Amino acid sequence: MTIDAHHHVWDLSVRDQDWITGPELQPLRRNFTVEDLEPEAAAAGVTRTVLVQTITVPEETPEFLVLADTHDLVAGVVGWTDLTRPDIAEELARLRELPGGAYLKGIRHQVQGEPDPEWLLRPDVGRGLTALADAGLVYDLIVQPHQLPAAVKAAETHPPLTFVLDHLGKPPIAAGTREPWASAVRALAALPNTVCKLSGMVTEADPASWTVDDLRPYADTVLDAFGPDRLMFGSDWPVCVLAGTYGEVLDAATRLIAPADRTAVFETTAARVYRL
Repeated sequence: MTIDAHHHVWDLSVRDQDWITGPELQPLRRNFTVEDLEPEAAAAGVTRTVLVQTITVPEETPEFLVLADTHDLVAGVVGWTDLTRPDIAEELARLRELPGGAYLKGIRHQVQGEPDPEWLLRPDVGRGLTALADAGLVYDLIVQPHQLPAAVKAAETHPPLTFVLDHLGKPPIAAGTREPWASAVRALAALPNTVCKLSGMVTEADPASWTVDDLRPYADTVLDAFGPDRLMFGSDWPVCVLAGTYGEVLDAATRLIAPADRTAVFETTAARVYRL
């Protein structure tokens, strides 16, 4: 089995995706549904996926849980809720009682958009992270490289909680530089409660001209830092269509990973971390 541990869906007739701005993102200004993904996943040999939050509205997570409950392809959901709310533990319990609630595997917040580089270290956020650990859920990290030091401190402070770094921490692939990103990623990987997604690389590179060789130094860095048992593939579909097809993204990731490590990266890490 091949697991895609990171994709999104949205329906513009339900709500706008207000982050889709500028001409370069306009190919994303249409509906992308699980029904759209199913044939592409089947053609690529992907049999299970994790559906990840897109925007920070409370209605999205219950909708995603229903999708997981009604589509065999979706094996888990990383949703969103306000981690700073005083009743966060009760809210997590409520979500798990909803239709499809058993598919809730984790929570993600758009930390990359927070102006405070130490947002993850706020006491109210820390209380929410503790509640996630108590609930047996994981926390997906979507951060920019300058926010990685705070992510390291947060992971140090919450050892019972598994932190999953999305998109390698968004390294500057297009610029061809690795520091200080690489050092910060290695500091995060030194903590046993951290995992990384091999995802989002093609759009951090030059979407029009990227090659596998452009991606390789960054993939090699996280593979060396985390090891295959703490690395998992994610397509970042449909955002990835800005730079390539679903099949091309999976093929690139496969070429970046040695055959001996592929079972872990493309199946067992995701299955274990998200309890699929």
